[in-house]
Amino acid sequence: MFVAATSRCFPGMSLEAAMQQLVELEYTAVEIMVHSTGGHIQPSAVLADLEGAVALCRQTHRLTPVALSIDIEADEADYYRQFAACCRLAKAIKVVTVTVRSAELGTPFNAEIERLRKMVSLAAQEGVRIGLLTEVGRMTEDPNTAEVICNNVKGLGITLDPSHYIYGPHGGANYDQLIKLVYHVRLRDTTKHELQVRIGQGDVEYGRLINQLKKVRYDRALCVDILPMSEGDQLAEMRKMRLLLESLL
Repeated sequence: MFVAATSRCFPGMSLEAAMQQLVELEYTAVEIMVHSTGGHIQPSAVLADLEGAVALCRQTHRLTPVALSIDIEADEADYYRQFAACCRLAKAIKVVTVTVRSAELGTPFNAEIERLRKMVSLAAQEGVRIGLLTEVGRMTEDPNTAEVICNNVKGLGITLDPSHYIYGPHGGANYDQLIKLVYHVRLRDTTKHELQVRIGQGDVEYGRLINQLKKVRYDRALCVDILPMSEGDQLAEMRKMRLLLESLL
């Protein structure tokens, strides 16, 4: 395992500036946000100019891209074309794992399974695999549902964000059954009432989680995902989180 950070820790910066900031914080790996809204690269731009997107992702200031987060807002036909282009981008920059969001609560289960099967098939053509993000307000907010979805979509794994099983309607839920399915991990500190708090003031058991991941031989990123804070020093929190995780590895 190794420590990384998401580019959206610095959403107000260009991708190049965000990467420079991560280097100054002594991070060595990055997850790049390819989102229609709020991302550093738009999926539509990847479809329109793949070579340009590849060049942008390679200007990393010595950071290693280890994952892409893909969130597409488009009609069905464009959705899959943009997703396929993002998978080609991942292959070009030697990223194996991409993260996608599950459907919103209320989406028919069979429709979600069909969507994810198609996406897994498109990703597999480029040697890429999909981690489904655990997230409040979406079908994966219940760990049991997340497991059932993965069991119904061969090759699908989990991007585990344990904060969403501490905060929200399923706060305190046991997600041990998902550990064997984990492809990627995102971390911050969290309480039952706040999704993000200062490091050490929340309820995330980093040591326990890392030990669980070691048991299933997870050997990939622990990706810090700390967004700008209204109170407290975000840069200090990111340094603190990196040092904490490195001390546990």
